[in-house]
Amino acid sequence: MSVYELEPGDIVYAATKIQNDGGIPEIKPDAILAEVGTRGVLINTGHLEHNPDAVLFLVRFEDAEGNLGVPVGCEAEELSLEP
Repeated sequence: MSVYELEPGDIVYAATKIQNDGGIPEIKPDAILAEVGTRGVLINTGHLEHNPDAVLFLVRFEDAEGNLGVPVGCEAEELSLEP
């Protein structure tokens, strides 16, 4: 299975350190949203308006207490199916 076959509700893991690129205004720019191996849940899959061939995955990653954070847009290479 690849990340392209995932459905909402599936579990994923951060394959890279994921930082706020400024797209989440209520969080400090460059704040770390997920460390490598952080578990998350796929919320939705979509495409970028300016690049319809690019798939974007909307994920909520867990914090240290297991609470889900804000939705984060991720590219396929930022996600893994295993920790």
